[in-house]
Amino acid sequence: MPLFDISLPPSIAKALHLPGKSPERQQMKILKKLLNKARFTEFGQRYHFDEILLSKKKWEEFRKRVPLFDYNKIYKDWWHRTLEGIPDVCWPGRIKYFALSSGTSEAASKYIPITNDLMRGNRMIMIKQLISLRTYHDIPVRSIGKGWLMLGGSTDLEKGPGYYAGDLSGITAKKAPFWFSPFYKPGKKIAKTKDWNKKIDKIIEEAPNWDISFIVGVPAWIQLCMEKIIERYNLNTIHDIWPNLSFFVHGGVSFEPYKIGFEKLISKPLTYIETYLSSEGFIAYQDRQFAKGMRLALNEHIFFEFVPFNDKNFDADGNIVPDAGVLMIHQLEEGVDYAILLSTAAGAWRYLIGDTIKLVDKKRSEIIITGRTKHFLSLVGEHLSVDNMNKAVKLASAELNICIPEFTVAGVPHGLFFAHKWWVACDDHTDPEVLRRKIDQHLVALNDDYAVERKSALKEVYLDILPEAKFLEFMNLKGKIGGQHKFPRVMKGKMYEEWVRFLE
Repeated sequence: MPLFDISLPPSIAKALHLPGKSPERQQMKILKKLLNKARFTEFGQRYHFDEILLSKKKWEEFRKRVPLFDYNKIYKDWWHRTLEGIPDVCWPGRIKYFALSSGTSEAASKYIPITNDLMRGNRMIMIKQLISLRTYHDIPVRSIGKGWLMLGGSTDLEKGPGYYAGDLSGITAKKAPFWFSPFYKPGKKIAKTKDWNKKIDKIIEEAPNWDISFIVGVPAWIQLCMEKIIERYNLNTIHDIWPNLSFFVHGGVSFEPYKIGFEKLISKPLTYIETYLSSEGFIAYQDRQFAKGMRLALNEHIFFEFVPFNDKNFDADGNIVPDAGVLMIHQLEEGVDYAILLSTAAGAWRYLIGDTIKLVDKKRSEIIITGRTKHFLSLVGEHLSVDNMNKAVKLASAELNICIPEFTVAGVPHGLFFAHKWWVACDDHTDPEVLRRKIDQHLVALNDDYAVERKSALKEVYLDILPEAKFLEFMNLKGKIGGQHKFPRVMKGKMYEEWVRFLE
């Protein structure tokens, strides 16, 4: 596959009778490539990939023959055998690396297969994003050639019988190409450090020796690191020590709740660049400034399917039903929530990743992340998404000029009816009652279902303000500090019980 997409203008392509490079065609090419590569695996033989490849309607045949999987099902049926060292299970060869992922709510670690084909696809998308940054953001070459601080998991991976497992960011850093080494910070020695607090201490110690232009990581941990550097060296802003810092590449969670806090730590404007890199693959990336969303990576190593996120396709707990309606990229509508199914170059097949997205620019295949299939609140039909919550918090914090880096919400009983209980991280002085009222008012304006239920069965909204340190302390106790770990926006089940006990 070519490194860059060189597309002719539609008028010229039409005059030459060349087929347009539509999202559907790109995706069908990827599906064919994946099926062809995996047709001799156990999975490919079980579900007759050869017959699917011979069919004129490959996607329809693929959809008919291959069932939907979530992690528990695909692990139980297939992936557990790859951990035992058995080759050619869902993807050719033996799987040597696994990304350990717990999402934001699951207690047990998930082992997500990582293959060279997947990593190659991830790197290709990263290069495409760099090229697009050079084109759309007018980044000087000298900026790309300065230091890149990548704050991720340890590269000292956990060794199993015949495999290595760890945080995806740690695996990525460990397998980074040799030419990237001169730019990569904090460097291989510090990157191996498993203890997150010790790693941060070493980064603080080395900070004056680096000339950083890019920082890459989850907003909460990057912000914490910058705050500690500023405190240690008695600086006004982070630009006092890194004057060339210009770009923040972030992903995993909405950046909006963190933006006000970030702006207090800098003296020059930063260009914020969003990416959508999960343990299962590099899904989307922002390829131009002021884009509505991130462009789906349609022509590299992932075949996407989409399930409308509604009561017909998902039960009350966010579990997908077996006969859920499934669509391809060209069938999506703007402004509708969809859950994503992935088939990847690492042996994930029709795999429910658990994220929900919304198409915001159909022509450019640009999306935003709106939440998780199990991280929404709909006790009485209010259908409140994480995207709604993020927007309400952003609007309320801007009106009150306060920083809210973290928050979480739970549904709780209220007499014979229900209420929402919010816990908000804020170190600025503010009145919790005023904040509660503003968030509630914004949610009413943002979500019609919420507005209806606030007049009937959703009787009350409660809100407590906590220091940000409380949220970090809970993550630390759960062993989920640093790397790609994010605080859950919605508390349910066992995690909710542990959170309440922790606060008590």
